[in-house]
Amino acid sequence: MNITSLVNRIYLRARYKAIQKYQEHAESIQKNVLEYLINKASATQWGKNHKYQSINSYEQFVENVPVSSYDDLKEYFQRMRNGERNVLWPGRVRWFAKSSGTTGDSSKFIPVTSEGLKNQFSGGRDCVACYLHCNPKSRMFSYNGKSLILGGSFSSVPDAQTSISGDLSAILIDNVSMFVRLFRVPDRKTALLEDFEEKRDRIARAAKSMNVTNISGAPSWMLSVLKHTLEVNGTDRIDAIWPNLEVFFHGGMAFTPYREQFHDIITSGRMHYMETYNASEGFFGIQTDPDDSSMTLMIDYKVFYEFCPVDNISETGRIIDGSLVVPLWKVETDRNYAIIISTACGLWRYLIGDTVRFTHRNPYKFIITGRIKCFINAFGEKLIVDNAEKGLLKACAATGAQVKDYTAAPVFNDNGSRCCHQWIIEFNRHPDSMEEFSTILDSALQEVNCGYEAKRSKSIILQPLEIIEARPGLFDDWLKSKNKLGGQHKIPRLSNSRQVIDELIAIN
Repeated sequence: MNITSLVNRIYLRARYKAIQKYQEHAESIQKNVLEYLINKASATQWGKNHKYQSINSYEQFVENVPVSSYDDLKEYFQRMRNGERNVLWPGRVRWFAKSSGTTGDSSKFIPVTSEGLKNQFSGGRDCVACYLHCNPKSRMFSYNGKSLILGGSFSSVPDAQTSISGDLSAILIDNVSMFVRLFRVPDRKTALLEDFEEKRDRIARAAKSMNVTNISGAPSWMLSVLKHTLEVNGTDRIDAIWPNLEVFFHGGMAFTPYREQFHDIITSGRMHYMETYNASEGFFGIQTDPDDSSMTLMIDYKVFYEFCPVDNISETGRIIDGSLVVPLWKVETDRNYAIIISTACGLWRYLIGDTVRFTHRNPYKFIITGRIKCFINAFGEKLIVDNAEKGLLKACAATGAQVKDYTAAPVFNDNGSRCCHQWIIEFNRHPDSMEEFSTILDSALQEVNCGYEAKRSKSIILQPLEIIEARPGLFDDWLKSKNKLGGQHKIPRLSNSRQVIDELIAIN
């Protein structure tokens, strides 16, 4: 029995129509969101300190509230974790999403309020609504059809017994509605296991008993689960195990390095891939058109957006000129921006660290270009993750290679060594020629980044890039040594610092 069309008609179709209205009413929707957030938080300690009751325009909001970083709000977050009420948002906050740390902290703890949870679940709902609109013949909710949702784990925080922290995905799994639980696998106990390898093995051994129609998670960790599932079940095709699998909802990292690897093990012609932008701080974007890789900005999830040109941010991550920060309705296409958000989780003009480039207005559509601190700018080249992904895509296409993981950092002119960018790459499929791969990657980076091209000119400042081939499993071993295997943890792709790459080289 296939109830997909029924679910779509009753629960999802109206929501898709609401998303279509983004095109005509984006500015008014965002202004209403800001008004709601300010009114809701006016009686909190933060609201009183920043005179929220006197704010009646975006301009006044900007005047009263400074742009903030995690370090600026960390003291408030800690008070909330200790059970204090009405700090940044009304009431007490129980859940905190744990994510990668700042310079001074091993981890960040981002508050997740009840309204924040609802908005995260709205993102999941809208993903399905957009997918079903684009694929009306879907059998996603067929008889006994299941959703394989891959998440992390959570635990009580030792110094804050009144709160619970963990990967955002684990928090969502623990709070998901009964309706979603009817379709979700694996079971809650397995889904929230802290040991990723044990979780992966349990899923693989239970695979044949599941009728999985859709999968959700970060590409790198989902690929690890799927490959182990193939090994355990003695086949080389996932669709031989799950013949009704039709879509992968993916996010958390760029899909480019993993696309061909998924195509190799999922050969069904009806398989689809849909990107989402779901972070610890909120749910921000959905790929609403399968023929357009950019995502639609979700503007009615109680998130108010502002954007700062990336060249207006210092290398320490601070905004240089606050007057250049603009609201959504003033952004320009084809310009690299850092995202600033104010949300129903108590984040106020919060610089989350991600960077985007808008490809369309009305509706506002964008691609993720990287992180404000995830780039190489040791010689004035400012190479960003988007450049790296495009370069790798071209090199892989030309040489038949598949990249599993990578990171890159500068080599400085110390002790007579040559200045260059050094990459350490773990290949899932080796290139026909490593020399050719390096040459194509280096040329492609010059094509997409004029700063890199200028520094590479005649090899006066930068020599050709250098590639170190990683042994199989190197990046997983490095993550495991940091207790970050699984969940939402990611490999730092680019860095001005050599700390990560030197640690990897040391265990290669």
